[in-house]
Amino acid sequence: MLKKSAVALSTIVLFSTLSCEQKNMKAQTETVTESNSEHKIVVYQVFTRLFGNSNTTNKPWGTIEENGVGKFNDFTDKALQEIKDLGVTHIWYTGVPHHALINDYTKYDISNDDPDVVKGRAGSPYAVKDYYNVNPDLAVDPAKRLEEFEALIERTHKNGLKVVIDIVPNHIARKYEGKTNPKGVKDFGADDDKTLEYKRNNNFYYIPNSKFEVPTDANYKPLGGEKHPLADGKFEEVPAKWTGNGSRLAKPDINDWYETVKINYGVKPDGSKDFPTLPEGFDKKDYKAHADFWKGKDVPDSWKKFKDITQYWIDKGVDGFRYDMAEMVPVEFWSYMNSSIKMKNPNAFLLAEVYNPGEYRNYIHLGKMDYLYDKVQVYDTLKNIVQGRGLPKNISGIREDLKDIEHHMLHFLDNHDEQRLASPQFAGDAKKGKPLMVVSATISSSPTMIYFGQEVGEPGAFDAGFGKNSRTSIFDYVGVPHHQRWMNDGKFDGGQLKPDEKELRDFYKRLLNFTLKSSALMGEFVQIQDANLNAGSNYDFGLYSYVRWSDDEKLVIVTNFNQNTPVECDVMIPADVVKKMNLKDGKYKLKDQLYGKSSTELIIENGVGKFKLKIGVNESFIYKI
Repeated sequence: MLKKSAVALSTIVLFSTLSCEQKNMKAQTETVTESNSEHKIVVYQVFTRLFGNSNTTNKPWGTIEENGVGKFNDFTDKALQEIKDLGVTHIWYTGVPHHALINDYTKYDISNDDPDVVKGRAGSPYAVKDYYNVNPDLAVDPAKRLEEFEALIERTHKNGLKVVIDIVPNHIARKYEGKTNPKGVKDFGADDDKTLEYKRNNNFYYIPNSKFEVPTDANYKPLGGEKHPLADGKFEEVPAKWTGNGSRLAKPDINDWYETVKINYGVKPDGSKDFPTLPEGFDKKDYKAHADFWKGKDVPDSWKKFKDITQYWIDKGVDGFRYDMAEMVPVEFWSYMNSSIKMKNPNAFLLAEVYNPGEYRNYIHLGKMDYLYDKVQVYDTLKNIVQGRGLPKNISGIREDLKDIEHHMLHFLDNHDEQRLASPQFAGDAKKGKPLMVVSATISSSPTMIYFGQEVGEPGAFDAGFGKNSRTSIFDYVGVPHHQRWMNDGKFDGGQLKPDEKELRDFYKRLLNFTLKSSALMGEFVQIQDANLNAGSNYDFGLYSYVRWSDDEKLVIVTNFNQNTPVECDVMIPADVVKKMNLKDGKYKLKDQLYGKSSTELIIENGVGKFKLKIGVNESFIYKI
């Protein structure tokens, strides 16, 4: 239910602009499905290894000693409070489970990993080596690494934030070794029949009568060509297993996910399912009905293993999970596991990386996901706009297509997989990302996610070794320069930020905190873009406009993506929209809520609203009546 505000009825207007050709389109109205959340969720994704690293060396392929590494303990109360004050509700600690890496922890009974099957030196966080423990790089004392993470969970909760970590069910590291398994837990593959390509309760797929061969490429050498006793072009795996991305070659391609092996969920090599399927109509059932359905069902062993893993971390106090490449795992498994999680913690936050719009509703309704990435629709559309390859009006079609599931589609402009928003390969300038951020954060009731450093304009501007520029490397030991200036040697006060970086962070703080308090953003949506373009007025085709409202708050959002020219024009709110918003004829003063420096007057006459807009390049306003 929507949370009622104690203040009087208010109306709000938000704006941004871009420049492109006009086309006549009909205004569209949409009613948003009522959310069970009282306010927006804001996720702060942080690459745990990099967050607290103050070392600025950034030598390509540098060692942990040369380039440094962040620790769990770097997330101090001060750091966590600053993150919360930015307007954040959840922290996604990326790269926590123990994954393959090139460092010597043998004195802690951890085997060394082979550079031939590790990407980078610090390793991919998505090649998990031990699900029942955490990355030893992140601990001050590797022998107490789990205790240090448990302390971080407690510290995060104390500062009013929820904890999210990665689970990667589709694949694991080629050399998986559970050194601290709970009693009765066996490693993946321990009971597999390796003579068969497929067996229902095998954890892996095999290539019988073969041995794994390390992929080769003339342009790539592990560790950048540095000598290492294990870097000999060989890795013992007999028989060879299918690779994480599904390659069935004993010698996968250099572009395959060769550092990982694919998990068997009871999907036969021909694609047929070897497990119970959900009955007709279960897309309308709640998680309790799904949990009840799976009681007593015989399911593949891999299902049980991952269910146990998530239960283990929920018991540790983790509040939710981000699931890597969720669409590569059958939806029935997600029903089984997610319903079990919700039975233990009904408020668990479950986010899935899914890129196929045709499967969105299955993963939400059948798989019981709370949220999915909105990458290929909202993200890609906004990226096209800022790069001059699309018009703002294209946003309307995307919003209409997703209207029945908009609350479930998490919005982001930056994450560990994508090119940095401020990089030349994306927006080219952090300021150009502002109108995108306004739309991303206010166009639906779904969660908003930002990636650490985004709020200070981090461009990911250097080659780190395995990782290349435009993305902050997830494979190497590196520092993050813009973020380091905000970190200010552990003071977490922005003391070294440049003036434009301080201004940018202030923008994010104002915007995100506004979204947390706005009931309208959990309410109704109507785009007024088409009506304005069709009116034959001086409305700029580079603007994008829409309204949001609840019982006690009303918003009009107009965005200026125009990167070269300020815009002065009239903005019209059509009569049918005025009526839906329950506005009457009269004059209303509109005052900007982000910075308080701009005001204008909304005049409603004969049921139609109009106001004059004067907006700068990449500028956005939030006006309240």
